Amino acid sequence: MTEQPQLHSSIVAMVSLAAGIASNHPAMGQCQLQRLRDQGIPEHQLAAVIEIARHIRDEAAQKLDAAFDEQAARVKPTFSIAAAPAESCGCSPTMSGQSCC
Repeated sequence: MTEQPQLHSSIVAMVSLAAGIASNHPAMGQCQLQRLRDQGIPEHQLAAVIEIARHIRDEAAQKLDAAFDEQAARVKPTFSIAAAPAESCGCSPTMSGQSCC
């Protein structure tokens, strides 16, 4: 069995940063952000990763809220908030048009 090559440390840091932001992790990816800056990753790339991660986090919260509102409406029909529209892949683009899919 051949050993698979390891992911580059910048890829691991970007994935970790995005996951931390998307999951509302209390550390907020600050360690990974500094590691990426130290590796010379351009700020526009970091901004794109952060924007996509925040978008995924916010979209998940909206969908969770919509599902909760739907359930709550069954008990008290005066309470409802519309969910964000879903695109063909199940997500919508970020404010700047970045795709999260």
